[in-house]
Amino acid sequence: MNRTAVFFLAPVACATALLTAPATALAQLSPSSNAPVDVTADQLEVQNQKCLAIWSGDAEALQANSRLRANVINIYNKAEASEKGDQPGQNCGQLDRMEADGNVYYVTPNQVVKGDHAVYAADSKTIIVTGDVVVAQGRNVSSGSRLVINTDTGVATMASDVRGIGQKGRVRAVLFPNQATGGAAAGAAGSRSLAAPVPPPPRRHGA
Repeated sequence: MNRTAVFFLAPVACATALLTAPATALAQLSPSSNAPVDVTADQLEVQNQKCLAIWSGDAEALQANSRLRANVINIYNKAEASEKGDQPGQNCGQLDRMEADGNVYYVTPNQVVKGDHAVYAADSKTIIVTGDVVVAQGRNVSSGSRLVINTDTGVATMASDVRGIGQKGRVRAVLFPNQATGGAAAGAAGSRSLAAPVPPPPRRHGA
């Protein structure tokens, strides 16, 4: 099946209201950008009763110079009561959230974030990445099991459930002090290809 080329193209007429819901709520997928969001995938399934669009097969959401890529991206819009007094959920309005599953990459000009699962919440403008999370910014690399990024402020927090010195799986970063720094997670320098693998932090003897 051909890849779906443009976010606003609906495969059936009844899906038009869901797929053409205002994209401005997605604006902060790319920091400080009001550019339109372009979503592509191998297949698109629309569930109007749930206000849900399921993009599967190398799904990718692109806005300006930021990308969210995964095996599957689910886009939920907010259910609204119709003006005619019908049951709530018949109309789909603004974006509620995006959920990405499998081989998740979130890429900006300054960083590449890799994980297993990610949720973008439109109201709070946050991206939460969980699983085996790795962040690469230039040569700097950090890792953990949960990363929260505020796309509005640029503040990022890496966390892990593992505690105690010498325990594997704790939050970890390998930094290069002589590298120009910037950004939120571990310093920034240059951009990486979306398809480029993110290297794990180097292992220290006895770690």
